[in-house]
Amino acid sequence: MDSLNDIPKAVALRYDRELEEAPRIIAQGKGEIAKKIIEIALENNIPIHEDPVLADILLDLEYYSEIPEELYRIVAKVLILVYEIENEFSKKVV
Repeated sequence: MDSLNDIPKAVALRYDRELEEAPRIIAQGKGEIAKKIIEIALENNIPIHEDPVLADILLDLEYYSEIPEELYRIVAKVLILVYEIENEFSKKVV
């Protein structure tokens, strides 16, 4: 891995409409920490969406902060994809 672009990056978001007004960053990191975040997601069947540009933006935010309003639209698109994946997966399990 010679390039900074080759360093793994990961950000985990949580959104509970009943508890929070916006999605919140619950894990973030680069390198080995990012690999561990991805590993935990895979082990727990948590959908993963790859978006290096969004990851870079979210990595600049404070841990456990809510995402800023200017990111609502892009994060909403990601959450819709996640909900669709979860919905399809639950149909196959039943």
